[in-house]
Amino acid sequence: QVQVVESGGGTVQAGGSLRLSCAISGRTFRGYSMGWFRQAPGKEREFVARLSWSSSDTYYADSVKGRFTISTDYAKRTAYLQMNSLTPEDTAVYYCATDRLPFQDGDIRVGSGYDYWGQGTQVTVSS
Repeated sequence: QVQVVESGGGTVQAGGSLRLSCAISGRTFRGYSMGWFRQAPGKEREFVARLSWSSSDTYYADSVKGRFTISTDYAKRTAYLQMNSLTPEDTAVYYCATDRLPFQDGDIRVGSGYDYWGQGTQVTVSS
């Protein structure tokens, strides 16, 4: 059973930073792409960032490019989303997701492209 558990959310003032973590258990960590999505109140879930299975390619939503960074630590079996220069528009529940099959390439920005999801972690940015 693959488990995806996010952590690191909280409340921060505009201009501040947070680092979200996504721990994967129940299978091998290497070889699988990772993605981050978010959903603000009253809005649809939206793509935030993706890291390819080889960690050689990253993809970002235009709204976070240059401010957010996705990465992984294989030893800790954890993916991260470093979020800098946060604005109130970044307030949302952030979800981590990963593939069921290994070695999946491509710029996949839809939720249906991922198979395992975490429960989400709340990020609130105050003005």
